[in-house]
Amino acid sequence: MMTEAQALLQALQSRCLTLATAESLTGGGIGAALTAIPGSSQTYLGGIISYTDTVKAQLLGVPQDTLACFGAVSAETAQAMARGALTAIGADLALSVTGLAGPTGDDRGNPVGLVYVACATAHATLVQRFHFTGSRDAIRSQTIQAALLLAHHAL
Repeated sequence: MMTEAQALLQALQSRCLTLATAESLTGGGIGAALTAIPGSSQTYLGGIISYTDTVKAQLLGVPQDTLACFGAVSAETAQAMARGALTAIGADLALSVTGLAGPTGDDRGNPVGLVYVACATAHATLVQRFHFTGSRDAIRSQTIQAALLLAHHAL
């Protein structure tokens, strides 16, 4: 049975499209899932792990105002991260994830399991909000799958 990562790579390849990622709470997990598949380099260009606000701002161009007003865990930041990865890496499609895997929420009152996933193209950006449950690993795993599904849906 084909995994979601395999299905996404196959769909990208059939359309001659490339993919980039901007990951926060997954720490490179999306990139790892994609690069575990032989031939992924034909479509997956690479990613930026932006675990801190500083990296989100410096490497992905997330505006300081966005981080100050909405926080790192927000639809606005997820959108800016995806658009930043699209530009920084030069892909046709970019995925971003930001959220809280635990063990605690953040200083804005956001709960563990709150995750935003975004997918950007040159023409549009989709953002989805999730509230996953379970352990830190379970939340990260669910986030990776949700991101892969969103990208496939965006195609």
